Amino acid sequence: MIQSETLELLEWHRLCQHLATFAATKLGATAARHLKIPDSQTQSEQLLEQTKEVYQLETRLTTGLSFEGIQDIGDSLERAERGGILAGDQLLAIATTLAGVRNLRRVIDNQEDLPILTELVADLRTYPELEQEIHRCIDERFQVTDRASQKLGEIRTDLRRLRTQITQKLQNILQAKSGAVQEQLITQRSARFVIPVKAPQKDAIPGIVHDTSTSGATLYVEPNSVVPLGNQLRQIIRKEQAEEEAVRRVLTEQVAAVKPDLERLLAIATTLDLATARSRYSYWLEANPPRFIQREDSEIITLRNLRHPLLVWQQRHEQGQPVVPVDLLISPQIRVVTITGPNTGGKTVTLKTLGLAALMAKVGLFVPAREPVEIPWFDKVLADIGDEQSLQQSLSTFSGHIRRISRILEALGTGEAEEQGSRGTEGELPTPNSALLTQNSALSTQHSALVLLDEVGAGTDPVEGSALAIALLQYLANHAQLTIATTHFGELKALKYEDERFENASVEFDESTLSPTYRLLWGIPGRSNALTIALRLGLKPEVVEQAKSQVGEATDEVNQVIAGLEAQRRRQETKAAEAQNLLHQAERLYKEVSAKAASLEERESSLRASQEVAVQQAIAQAKGEIAQVIRRLQKGTPTAQEAQQATNALNQIGQQYQPTTPAKPKAVFMPKVGDRVRVPKLGQVAEVITAPDEDGELSVRFGLMKMTVKLQDVESLDGQKPEPIVKPKPAPAAATPPPQSVPEIRTSQNTIDLRGKRVADSEYILDKAISEATGPIWIIHGHGTGKLRQGVHAFLQQHSRVNNYEPAEQSDGGSGVTIAHIK
Repeated sequence: MIQSETLELLEWHRLCQHLATFAATKLGATAARHLKIPDSQTQSEQLLEQTKEVYQLETRLTTGLSFEGIQDIGDSLERAERGGILAGDQLLAIATTLAGVRNLRRVIDNQEDLPILTELVADLRTYPELEQEIHRCIDERFQVTDRASQKLGEIRTDLRRLRTQITQKLQNILQAKSGAVQEQLITQRSARFVIPVKAPQKDAIPGIVHDTSTSGATLYVEPNSVVPLGNQLRQIIRKEQAEEEAVRRVLTEQVAAVKPDLERLLAIATTLDLATARSRYSYWLEANPPRFIQREDSEIITLRNLRHPLLVWQQRHEQGQPVVPVDLLISPQIRVVTITGPNTGGKTVTLKTLGLAALMAKVGLFVPAREPVEIPWFDKVLADIGDEQSLQQSLSTFSGHIRRISRILEALGTGEAEEQGSRGTEGELPTPNSALLTQNSALSTQHSALVLLDEVGAGTDPVEGSALAIALLQYLANHAQLTIATTHFGELKALKYEDERFENASVEFDESTLSPTYRLLWGIPGRSNALTIALRLGLKPEVVEQAKSQVGEATDEVNQVIAGLEAQRRRQETKAAEAQNLLHQAERLYKEVSAKAASLEERESSLRASQEVAVQQAIAQAKGEIAQVIRRLQKGTPTAQEAQQATNALNQIGQQYQPTTPAKPKAVFMPKVGDRVRVPKLGQVAEVITAPDEDGELSVRFGLMKMTVKLQDVESLDGQKPEPIVKPKPAPAAATPPPQSVPEIRTSQNTIDLRGKRVADSEYILDKAISEATGPIWIIHGHGTGKLRQGVHAFLQQHSRVNNYEPAEQSDGGSGVTIAHIK
């Protein structure tokens, strides 16, 4: 009884209604509304695995799992087993259900890493032959088809022929007696073909009157000449109905023969739909899968940013207030948590949120909290929340609470001997002192139960109520795994300092606005705010001061200490938030640096590959030219002059495609066109394509890339440095102003738009622009995926003429534009 009361107090039925809206079938919605809570942790873990696998499966599929065609065929199966004949729509529902479940199994079998779902549908039988037979005999209008049996086809052929004869005769009568009929119309009354005849002229068309119009002006007459044909038609229709019934009887017998398999198929489809509903509801809640912990193994209950699922629904669907999450981190030795604070501060909501979270985890739902979600598997969730006052049973608020708490203690299943050990004299409630004697008793009597008590001990004399609350909480510390209790009694705050199994928590109160913040503070008991609120609401100061003197200085000092603890907690939370932000920034920078390093490695690999391709092409071209020389020598008898010409041609080919290796190292080295040199800064070997100019700059090519480098930045393949070029001193009159005097102004001439281009094409455009630039250039690359910007920055970083680069001002494009300063 207390279990059902607890579900009612926690509004579990509302959560089940919300879950049902995510079901795809009528069966799934019904199962969600009557959700069964498992009796073992193994069952809960299996349900959670089902939810996880469906969640994983639906993230892979573009449209999610489809339950199209699956219907509730349970009543039809029962009717078939009892010998009844199924109607056409019932048979067609069975066929579409078979097809729908087969499609589900096919989708699951085509996926990997779904062991639970694969095992669920492994032995599923969908009887495609039965489905095909039903579709052969029943059409989309739920009617038996002509092809269902040869006899039925022949009967319907006779029906069509007979109807044609009847309508033809009636049509002739309408034309012959056009003056006597109301309108040129053939209709039916009581399954007989009739024509509308004017009442005054009924004798013009003798026959049987089957109906009369409302006004009496029209009679619906079956002419005598058509009556025999109508009688014959009725007989054939009865034969048709009998044959249709025979077809449906055969199909029904086939369904009844496989009823157990179809019932199992229906149960599996319902299980899949319920798992899908749990997955979709969990996704909608932005919830995370829980892990069941063992507190005996020193594991901590971890529920960060826990939100009340019903309040989340109210916020999104009913324009409710934003949901304030709570953090529940409960150490393994804690057995009782007392939550204090002002009314409407969120204490009761915290109790309900934790209770619903425990139940959601048990039924295989994800919990609306931040990862990781770690919670014990409670075999019972017992609650006493709200006012139990009853006028009909003459129960006060206090009596109602005691009745419910008694049922909670009975549900814990404690024995009579244990109850006597925690009592004083016969019939008395346990006192605080007697409870203290049993607080260190063996925990073997402790049950894996979660107990939620709202305003424990309230509704009676404060002294007795406080004593009763202390004794009750100490009793529950010995017999329940976890108890969360809200209270206004200050004496309960001291239990933490007497017993390590107790913990304090409080709901925060903002004195500046005289309203609660709905935040839960751990380790800090709630302080009294009544006198402060009374003063700010306009109560005379002398009355408040008198009240303070009645309360005593000790209470005021305790409130000041609690206020100091709250302030310290807020400072720590602020610092923790700042540290978290710094951590996020560091993680973001690390990802950016890693991405840039990967891009540079990819670029280096690409350049190396292109260089190898160019070398292979050059070798192939040289071989081709040498082969041409050899072929010319092989034609006829070569003369000395021709041999000399061939030798010169081979020497030219060698000079063009092979690096010149001097026999002896020279004291000085000056690169020439066609020489291969090493560029140490880039770690590349390049070919000289233009000789050094008077400024000591030369153009080189490696792979498909061309660039201009300084003479001092290259060396020969054997490590020799080139001799620097001595530049003649210019005349004083020809002195040019320093480049710093040129203002950095963006124009259309020094702006390059690379948006929409590939990195390789952009490098060619940039190289040309840099070689022609006399000042800074503005490069527009945009944001996009960031690959173009990375490629531009990598090219600028290795270019010899680029002094430095930086992002543009925010007004000039920000990080979507880069300014390159040219040397």
